[in-house]
Amino acid sequence: MAFKLVAQRSAAAICQRSAAGATTTVRTFSLSQRNDSESYKLVVVGGGSGGCATAAKFCRELGKGNVAVVEPSEIHAYQPMWTLVGAGLKQLSQSQRPTSSVLPSQCVWIKDSAASFDPKNNSLTTAGGKKIEYEYLVVAMGLQLNYSHVKGLVEALENDPMVCSNYQRNYVTKTFPALQKMESGNAIFTFPNTPIKCAGAPQKIMYLAEEIFRNRGKRDKINVIYNTSLGVIFGVKKYADSLLEVIKRRNIQVNYRTDLVEVKHDSREAVFQNLDSEKGETQTFKYDFLHAVPPMSTPDSLRASSLVNEGGWLDVRKDTLQHTAYSNIFGLGDCTSLPTSKTAAAAAAQCGVLKKNLSAVMAGKQLTSAYDGYTSCPLITTHNRCILAEFDYDGQPLETFPIDQGQERWTMYQMKAQVMPQIYWNAMLPGYWQGPAVFRKLMHLGMDGSPKPAPASN
Repeated sequence: MAFKLVAQRSAAAICQRSAAGATTTVRTFSLSQRNDSESYKLVVVGGGSGGCATAAKFCRELGKGNVAVVEPSEIHAYQPMWTLVGAGLKQLSQSQRPTSSVLPSQCVWIKDSAASFDPKNNSLTTAGGKKIEYEYLVVAMGLQLNYSHVKGLVEALENDPMVCSNYQRNYVTKTFPALQKMESGNAIFTFPNTPIKCAGAPQKIMYLAEEIFRNRGKRDKINVIYNTSLGVIFGVKKYADSLLEVIKRRNIQVNYRTDLVEVKHDSREAVFQNLDSEKGETQTFKYDFLHAVPPMSTPDSLRASSLVNEGGWLDVRKDTLQHTAYSNIFGLGDCTSLPTSKTAAAAAAQCGVLKKNLSAVMAGKQLTSAYDGYTSCPLITTHNRCILAEFDYDGQPLETFPIDQGQERWTMYQMKAQVMPQIYWNAMLPGYWQGPAVFRKLMHLGMDGSPKPAPASN
């Protein structure tokens, strides 16, 4: 019997050194063969920022072996750093750690992806055929990068050294070498016609690239072009106004409502669709450098399930993060229907709300915590300046510091480049960081940091 159990369920303890030198032990299950079903109090699908933080919070509450995390990747990446990697300001290795070192030691790591969901029977099945049963489920699967949805883009990324993308670890390391090689012509930066993670990232690398060209003495020979599917440069007017000043001052060309649909790397041409054209008219640009941001969506397995809305997003209530149809399911992060910018900062704020509300459900109590849509986007404009955008569901600024964050500031760049990574690794992933709301109130003398309407005149 003992031999049979070992054959059916191979459990192992993996000990690896984290970047800080501490030994972390995470219980994992091998999925080399079909296993019997496993059952857990809480299953978290996704080991990204929101998934790790949620698992850490509940491991402390539920104890060892009661929380499972379904995550296939052995490497955890702090993706907000990839803009700096693409600009040569950071190394890719600085953004990555072994997944085993960031997951809580008391959780069970199921090293596989979720292939299907059966919410009526409180279970899911992994790609390896393992059935996972749960009492409660948190879905934090992030976004799927659909490079193949743009004709010729994958081939261009694989074969043209001047085509790059900061959104994928295999491609981000192409960006800085290409920027250093650029001598003249068109440098094109794109924003796709789908929701994406960190909506500011496509233009951050553009500003940094423009600075690199200028410092190399090549700027006069290079046209910097931003082709975006959006109708505005940024969704919050205060920060959009500041960015438009940067764009005007640095002579950057912006083409709105244009979407990359094809790349012809042999002739170095990029084809864009005019989204306002009823006939689907296209325009072809010659490129000498192309930074392409792929269309994105929820992962295929989630999009094929009954957990999503008509748009393919995990259907959760915008205030409580509870699923609209299944009370024992919650969601957070990029894969959800929450109408806010998809960032790690948003996931951090959501984690605190989710923890309180899911704990309330477990205890049979009413849900009392509400998410206000807080998100943050550090809009890097040079190698040492940044506009730190913070806002809520209504697109109203919700700033932490008692200064105008709509201005380019050295201090805000230091927050982005030096402070935020430390918060991420040492506070957010271990489940201790829920966003800057407490600090915001302290810095604003008890106020929430949002602008207040002017008093009515007599």
